[in-house]
Amino acid sequence: QVQLVESGGGLVQAGASLRLSCAASGRTFSTLAMGWFRQAPGKEREFVAAISRSGGSTGYADSVKGRFTISRINANNTIYLQMYSLKPDDTAVYYCAADRDAYYGGSRPGEYDYWGQGTQVTVSS
Repeated sequence: QVQLVESGGGLVQAGASLRLSCAASGRTFSTLAMGWFRQAPGKEREFVAAISRSGGSTGYADSVKGRFTISRINANNTIYLQMYSLKPDDTAVYYCAADRDAYYGGSRPGEYDYWGQGTQVTVSS
C-alpha cells in the first residue's frame, strides 16, 4: 500500500506562485509513476501533470503548460508541482496520484492506483 500526503496549498492572489509537495511512503518511490490532478467544485477531476519514474519524462495539460512544472526527488520520496502565474481558474483541490505499473503516468485518473487526500488551492482575482 502506498500513502500519499500533499501539502503547500493555500489562498493566493492572481499572478502569485505556489509550490505543492507530495510525500510518498509504503513502496520504493522510484518504482512509481506520478501525477497531479485537480478538481474544482462541480467539475470532474482533471489531469494537470505527470512524471515518469526517473523524472526524465513529463507531461502537462494545455491549461497549465508553461506555467506549472512537475518534478521529483526520488531520494526524498517526494514530487512537486511548482505553479507560477496562478489564475482564478486554477482554484481547485489538487491531488497527487501514483501508478504502480506504468513507467510514465498517463492523463486519466483511472490509470492511477493510489491517491492523496488533496490540498486546496484558491486563487483570488
